[in-house]
Amino acid sequence: MSSGRKKLFDENTALNAAMDVFWQKGYVGASLTDLTKRMGINKPSMYSAFGNKEALFVKATQCYIDTKMKPLISLLFEEKVTLKQRLKNHMMSIVAMQCDTSDAKGCYLALCQSELVSGDIPEQAEQLLKEADAMPIQVYTELFNSDAEAIKLGLNNNAQANALSLYTILKGTASMARSGIDKSELEYSIDSILVGIGVQ
Repeated sequence: MSSGRKKLFDENTALNAAMDVFWQKGYVGASLTDLTKRMGINKPSMYSAFGNKEALFVKATQCYIDTKMKPLISLLFEEKVTLKQRLKNHMMSIVAMQCDTSDAKGCYLALCQSELVSGDIPEQAEQLLKEADAMPIQVYTELFNSDAEAIKLGLNNNAQANALSLYTILKGTASMARSGIDKSELEYSIDSILVGIGVQ
């Protein structure tokens, strides 16, 4: 007795392809045709494997968070590395990703979060985007409040404001990268904000 037809595609490969489409066009701009064409599957296969467009977007967004965002956050907590170098490594790794030469430049999350004001993002997707938006500020704030070197520099005195400053710069570099500005040109902005908040 047959156990059913086997899938003729790799789900992880298809999901990464969908992530690239959303990264390039946003949630609203990505059509089902765009998605299935890049994923190399037909619409019935997409619905069967991933659900509707919202469910696919939620999975693609979580994939971005897990495979792109979280590994770069871990650079903030490397042992035997100065705070300044950890912050620089973390931020420049993000800028490098934003300036990648692939079709999708900038920041997946920043692009999709900018669509929230339109009211066209479904509820579950909206909630995930808002949680992802809050994560960097929370991480930076906790770092400034707990890291011995950060406390010695007094960064804990304005921890949340300092965290917001870093995140604001990274959202700005995302926009500039999407406009075609090179990573080397954006490095000065990263160095400047670190000096500005008092990282020596």
